[in-house]
Amino acid sequence: MGICAIPALNTASAFSAGKTNFAIKYNQETIQYKTFGIYVLPGERVDIEITEASSNGSYGFLASAGNTMRKGNNKWQWQVPGEKGDYTLIITDPSSIDSMILNVFVMVPYDRIDGEYLNGYRIGTYPDKPLRNLEIYERPEGFVEVTEDNQNTYIAPHFQLRQFLCKQNGDFPKYLVLRERLLLKLEIVLEKANNAGYECETFHVMSGYRTPYYNEMLKDVRYSRHIYGGAADIFIDIDPEDGMMDDLNEDGKINLADADVLYDIIDDMYGKPWYELYVGGLGKYGCTECHGPFVHIDARGFRARW
Repeated sequence: MGICAIPALNTASAFSAGKTNFAIKYNQETIQYKTFGIYVLPGERVDIEITEASSNGSYGFLASAGNTMRKGNNKWQWQVPGEKGDYTLIITDPSSIDSMILNVFVMVPYDRIDGEYLNGYRIGTYPDKPLRNLEIYERPEGFVEVTEDNQNTYIAPHFQLRQFLCKQNGDFPKYLVLRERLLLKLEIVLEKANNAGYECETFHVMSGYRTPYYNEMLKDVRYSRHIYGGAADIFIDIDPEDGMMDDLNEDGKINLADADVLYDIIDDMYGKPWYELYVGGLGKYGCTECHGPFVHIDARGFRARW
């Protein structure tokens, strides 16, 4: 899939989608953003290639650590350092100053969990078998270590690592799981929301990653997409920024009708050929004593509604 696969949206003037004029292919994902996060294991070999070029020249590839091998014209293989940590890959367009920065998080492997804990942080227990033997419900290969120093790192043009932390109590370091496709989908939805006239630089992520321990405390379903890093509960919170969904339908109330507005913006993209990769779950929720209205979104690979 090249950069023309997702049609450009006529966004509000204050909003920038943060896209490059070229695209790369990484691990079955096509990425076209100036800043993006990827999650790898120690020592892994990562293949990256330019899939849609804006020039005929040779693109630049710079890694802050690890070994790089050129595999062909605008194709590289990068060997990840052998220890957990944060690294940077920079890909540059030879015909302009345009570049892409990949913020790379070398994860702590899953087998480092001791009982239910990883370095003192309670993870809990993942199901032994994936739901219906689906790959998306296999236990994660590793966990991103989040510290006070890296929590503000951008993992997409409009989203930071800290927005997806589990809400359970605990000191740093904390740990989470994230799927690149969820962030790609969130960026598309954010652009669409701005195109619809709801000017916002990001979504409020009420719930991103959840540890199985925390998910069980909430009494949510055992195979929640949140524990696999593939779901987010979101709302628009700009005017005023108060931790509550904005009055999107301007009826003077904050209720399920405002979640309907965001729900419909997302649902309108379903059925479009360019959106097939991002098909997933979509649900809307009204107010309770604990929270305001919000929309659940995930990229499970098949359609689900509630």
